[in-house]
Amino acid sequence: MGEGSNNSYDDETKITLLSELEAETGGDPVRHHAYLISLAGGDIGQIFKIESGEATIGRSRGVAVSLDDDSISRQHCRVTRRHDIVEIEDLGSANGTYVNGMRVSKLVLQDGDKIRIGDTTILKFTFHDELEENFQRHMYNAALRDGLTKAFNKRYCEDQLDKEMAYAERHGTPLCLLFLDLDHFKKINDQNGHLVGDDVLVQLASLVQSMLRSEDVFSRWGGEEFAIITRGIAIDHAGILAERLRVATESASFRSGEVEIAVTMSIGVAAYEPHHKVVRDFVAAADSALYAAKSGGRNRVLLKEASAPEVSAVEPEAAADELSKGEEEPQ
Repeated sequence: MGEGSNNSYDDETKITLLSELEAETGGDPVRHHAYLISLAGGDIGQIFKIESGEATIGRSRGVAVSLDDDSISRQHCRVTRRHDIVEIEDLGSANGTYVNGMRVSKLVLQDGDKIRIGDTTILKFTFHDELEENFQRHMYNAALRDGLTKAFNKRYCEDQLDKEMAYAERHGTPLCLLFLDLDHFKKINDQNGHLVGDDVLVQLASLVQSMLRSEDVFSRWGGEEFAIITRGIAIDHAGILAERLRVATESASFRSGEVEIAVTMSIGVAAYEPHHKVVRDFVAAADSALYAAKSGGRNRVLLKEASAPEVSAVEPEAAADELSKGEEEPQ
C-alpha cells in the first residue's frame, strides 16, 4: 500500500508482555484446575473437578466422586488438594488403589497419572484450564444427550438402567421405569411438517423435565417415545407421577410459529422385580404396559404391577387425591 493509506492492515499489532498478563491474572495466566476423568468403567468420559480440601472416591452415593462399580468400596480412597499438590490415599479398600499399575497407600499425583480402583474403573488425573474443561464436558454431554430435545439418549438410559437395577437388587429399594409415547404423532408430522413435530418434542421434553426430581433419569428412547427411570419410588407413586405428566401434557399449549397443537400421551409403568435379570426384561415389562395403554384407547396410564400377569389403570380421581395429600409426591 502507498503512503497515507488508511487500510486497517497497516495498524500496529498490539503486543502483550507475559509480565503484563501475569499481573492481570494474579501471576497465573492459565489458571489450571485439577480433574479426574473416567477412562474406563461404567462412568466413562465423566469429569470430576477436584477442589481444595478433601474429596472421597467410592461406590457410595454420598461421596464427592461416586462411581458405580461393585468392586469399588463404598469409601475407597481420598484425594486431598493443597494448592497445586494433589495426594491420593487408599482408605483400606478391599481391592486396593493403583497408580500407573503400582498399588499405593498414599502418593502425590502427577499430571497424566492413571488411577485404577476396583476391577474395571480407571481415572486419569490431569490439570486443565477452563477452555479444556468446557470442551471435555461438551464432548461428554454430546455423547450422552439427544441432539434435538437435550434429554439423555437411549444408550445412556440403558447403561443407567443396568446400574439402577443392580443397586435396587443390592439394597432392596424400589425402582420403576416409565415409557411415554405421544399419541398420533405421525398425524402431527403429516399435517404440519416435521419441523412442527420437532418443536412439539422439544417443548414436551422441557415440560416433562421440569416435573422430575434431579435424580430421575429422563431420556429420549426413540422417535416420539421417552423413558424415565425413578429410583426409590414404589409403583403406586410412579403411577401418580405418570398421571401428572399425562394431565400436564393434555393441558399444555404446544406452539410452532402460528400453529397450535393439541397433544396427548400414553404411559406405561413397570416396577423392577428380581426376575428382571437384564435390562431387556425390565424394558419389556414397561413396554407391555405402554402397549396396553395405547391399545386401550390412548391418553392413559397403565401399570405393570409386581408379579401381576395383567396391567392395571391409574384412576385419575385416586391420583388427584394422593397428590392433594402431599405425601411422598414426586417432584
